Amino acid sequence: MLDVAMIERGLEKTGKSKGGLAAAMGVRPGAVSEILGGERLVKASEIIPIMEYLELNLAPIMGRVGAGAVIEPDYEQVPPDGLGDITLPFPIMEETIAFEIVGDSMLPKYESGDVIVVYKDQRHPLSSFYGEEAVVRLKTGERYLKTIERGKSPSVVNLTSFNAKPIVGVKLDWVGEICLSMPKGQLERLRAKSARPRKKGK
Repeated sequence: MLDVAMIERGLEKTGKSKGGLAAAMGVRPGAVSEILGGERLVKASEIIPIMEYLELNLAPIMGRVGAGAVIEPDYEQVPPDGLGDITLPFPIMEETIAFEIVGDSMLPKYESGDVIVVYKDQRHPLSSFYGEEAVVRLKTGERYLKTIERGKSPSVVNLTSFNAKPIVGVKLDWVGEICLSMPKGQLERLRAKSARPRKKGK
């Protein structure tokens, strides 16, 4: 669940130090070097402090994705760092980004307000996604959550959904492979839990 590569990625991405990580874990400074060198294993009690300190459980919400609604990123007011972060209950192995779903064309599986987490980089060729749901960005800039279907030629696809007409013969600029989805109700419970003050030990 949590390996050396993830810890190294977290240190590099956040610019935080091994000493700071050790302090967050409540261990002596040399323990982190031992973990990274394969001389020591991560204890179960250390997973959450590592995950939270290195932000391995955060995915930036980089905008909205249309499930029926049309999202045109050129007109979307999204700061460079995104609209905020979604805090996941576990660490993510690779770089991920999140989008908030707008529209109802993918009901009953996805609802407006749900958040979908996808891999930031397209990891596989387009043909491997035929028949799968994914977040896609068209060459013309629009962004959708749709099922990708084979088009009339290898360079184009058809995009289908549960409750809307298909979008036929379009070219894709990027495919965001779905890592996980978070229903709106679950997100609200997680946010309420993280905002609740922790009880002090006696």
